[in-house]
Amino acid sequence: MLSASDVRAAAERIRPYARRTPLFDVKIGDRRVLLKLEYLQRSGSFKLRGALNAMLSKPLDDHIVAASGGNHGLAVATAASLLGVSATVYVPETVPAAKARRIEAAGARLVRHGAAFAEAASAAADAAARPGYRFLHPYDDPAVVAGQGTVAAEIVADAPGVDAIAVAVGGGGLAAGTALSGTGRRVVAVEPEHCCCLHDALAAGEPVDSAVDSVAASATGASRVGEVPFAVLSTHDVSSVLVSDEQILRARDRLWEECRIAVEPAAAVPFAAWLAGQVPGDLPCLIVCGANVDWAAG
Repeated sequence: MLSASDVRAAAERIRPYARRTPLFDVKIGDRRVLLKLEYLQRSGSFKLRGALNAMLSKPLDDHIVAASGGNHGLAVATAASLLGVSATVYVPETVPAAKARRIEAAGARLVRHGAAFAEAASAAADAAARPGYRFLHPYDDPAVVAGQGTVAAEIVADAPGVDAIAVAVGGGGLAAGTALSGTGRRVVAVEPEHCCCLHDALAAGEPVDSAVDSVAASATGASRVGEVPFAVLSTHDVSSVLVSDEQILRARDRLWEECRIAVEPAAAVPFAAWLAGQVPGDLPCLIVCGANVDWAAG
């Protein structure tokens, strides 16, 4: 079973490569909230932390193979470049153009396969079944979960008064890492209404297949929560919250209007829940997790 000590070890491993992202203390209306600006991470999302920790936890392989809706693939491509290994990233045909372009620019070979993440993941796992190759799962890997937990570890170190941490959920890696390192604080796991594999798993008592249909699906579009994250999340005090696509887009736009923060829809998911009064605490922190999207000047 993973523990906070695994997160501490991950923090030491990735320290030379990952950025320590800042906290932004902001008042919106008459409510105070902290924003963890993880979209400023190298590769544009928190995913770099887990990819680095997974690669550094074992002797480096000759070639890393990943499957991704975009952010994990870009993180793997970036981590591979930093560590001097080659990488191939499988993505579904629906991958946003901005994410596909950045994966290739980071030096990885990009392969489009299938209509959904699950199909890309199956093809990637097959491709990795050769000597010297390794498949790096985006969330169902203990080292990845520990790496993602370093986000919340920084929050706790920089703002000990935080009493709740809200996080967007895809396959559950970031939420599980947050639960490990946010000891004594309420963890709020937020998902789109029609892209909610963790919510469905908690209701069923085990990971189950779930529908994927959301404006945030390129980052939160796992059809089944990972076994490793679920083992953590089902044994910690975690609140599961759902928000609509309309709430997500309004929250994304409000982040820009109020704070001049430009992010992808998934990064606004926790903010949507906070705006709706679904995040408790006197001093909550929201993880603004990624910004891999193209913006045009208006």
